Amino acid sequence: MENASELSSSLSFASSSYLSNGSSYHNVFTSSGVEAGTNVTNLELLSLSKLSGSLEKLLVDAQYDYSDVEIVVEGNTVGVHRCILAARSPFFHELFKKGNDSFVKEGKLRYLMSDLVPYGRVGYEAFMVFLNYLYTGTLKPSPSEVSKCVDDICTHDACRPAINYAVELMYASATFQMKELVMLVQRRLLDFVEKALVEDVIPILVTAFHCQLNQLLSHCIRRVEQSDLDSISLEKELPHKVFSDIKSLRHKSRQEIEPCIVEGDPLNDKRIRRIHKALDSDDVELVKLLLVESEITLDDAYALHYAAAYCDPKVVKEVLSLGMADLNLKNPRGYTVLHVAARRKEPSVVVWLLNKGACVSETTLDGQSAVTISRRLTRPKDYNEKTEQGQESNKDRLCIDVLEREMRRNPMAGNMSIPSIVAAEDLYMRLLFFENRVAFARVFFPAEARLAMEIADADSTLEFAGLSASKGSWGNLREVDLNEMPSEQTKRFLSRLEALQKTVLTGRRFFPHCSEVLDKFLADDMPGMPELFLEEGTSEEQRIKKMRYTELKEDVQKAFDKDKAEHKWAGFSPSSSSSSSPKGVVNCKVRKR
Repeated sequence: MENASELSSSLSFASSSYLSNGSSYHNVFTSSGVEAGTNVTNLELLSLSKLSGSLEKLLVDAQYDYSDVEIVVEGNTVGVHRCILAARSPFFHELFKKGNDSFVKEGKLRYLMSDLVPYGRVGYEAFMVFLNYLYTGTLKPSPSEVSKCVDDICTHDACRPAINYAVELMYASATFQMKELVMLVQRRLLDFVEKALVEDVIPILVTAFHCQLNQLLSHCIRRVEQSDLDSISLEKELPHKVFSDIKSLRHKSRQEIEPCIVEGDPLNDKRIRRIHKALDSDDVELVKLLLVESEITLDDAYALHYAAAYCDPKVVKEVLSLGMADLNLKNPRGYTVLHVAARRKEPSVVVWLLNKGACVSETTLDGQSAVTISRRLTRPKDYNEKTEQGQESNKDRLCIDVLEREMRRNPMAGNMSIPSIVAAEDLYMRLLFFENRVAFARVFFPAEARLAMEIADADSTLEFAGLSASKGSWGNLREVDLNEMPSEQTKRFLSRLEALQKTVLTGRRFFPHCSEVLDKFLADDMPGMPELFLEEGTSEEQRIKKMRYTELKEDVQKAFDKDKAEHKWAGFSPSSSSSSSPKGVVNCKVRKR
């Protein structure tokens, strides 16, 4: 937004109240001279400044919590005061007159932000800035943690987080009917329209449509209409009326430039749309039939680009498995499928593409790589979010992490292929090792481990459970289901082993430091301490187990510290940073040799 001093002077109780009282100022000035007029001005400004500061205490100081209404924003409960909101906002005046008897907690009315603003999103930080303006009359600077991206070389004058924050502030200002704030934020959004990537103009356009901001809407429509954004994307992302207007304007412009211009092949367009609709329906088999029936290829339809942008991640995987699409094909805007996936910020799609050979160093027409795209879409708040054990890792951060590692990685040494014939005992030992390896990864790095297992299709294989039933008894390992042929059992074990090995390989590729810690632990500790995490043994043995578990957590922390130092990360904690007990890995499969 604009600089703080300009905003404070243009939007404050002091300036607006005094200027609206022009007659009073004139009387004082003419009757008592310049000095008297100046003194009164200073006194009123000082008084209004103190009033503004006093009212701000109601928001920021817990000692002055006399709120009688709660508004829930992004899981945060914000206490507000009906008298202030009703006096400042016509929207809240009408809302509080109606009441909310169906949702009362501890004597306070409670509202959900998603119900108050049904057509848009208002985040916690934007709402707190809006509230501060309601209470104090001054507009705070944009919070950097949600209005900037994490790309070090970005000027942040039109990156996506800056746009999203302004959009959230506009939804709050327009919905809650603060006209002067709407005018100010609209000026900022108009500035964005000329500077931003055309893809990032779309959320501004949608906001202008829902908030009925005609001037902003016309500017956005003109920018999009003159751009090279394809009609398929516009139809997916814009309200129908807006899309129809842009389509009509484009048709008119083409006719004015060249009256005899020939439109694209309607039959081909129809075939491409049918392929996209099949992808929307998650029906890859239908896609295959449509490809056979027509002369259209996956690349002609940019089907993989479309799936990466709009379809379920599993559809992307299925289309990739067809082996019929060029992974590094660029669409008319110069985007590869990996660029599209980076904009979507879905880690599984990114990893599947990389695993199939997508080139991470490819750049768009304006020189952006997939890493740059991902960083310029990510807020510091999300990038630096701490993750405790067992919690989901942030998708924004995980995408950046995976892409950066791929940019820096060295070719993997060694061959993890499975020999065609594996002796039974060797097979059991390999299964045992990799089950343990993946189990520990799932405890300490749950989201990363699950992602690696998805890539390896490990969930489609049966877990090797022989040891958990035998509690270390080697004899039970060779027990077989009488209804299962030995050859079928061996085939099943081999399938599981292949999936586990691929899981570990994926982990080593994309999460090398974490993998190094786990590899070292299994190599050093498992042979000598076979029942480290089983809840058995003497008190002294239990003490040793807990001590080693603590050491392992410290090793994990060091691995993440190494990553942070290498990549200049901040505020990110490994999953193992919590003070949980080791019981989450009690059932790991271990045995004496």
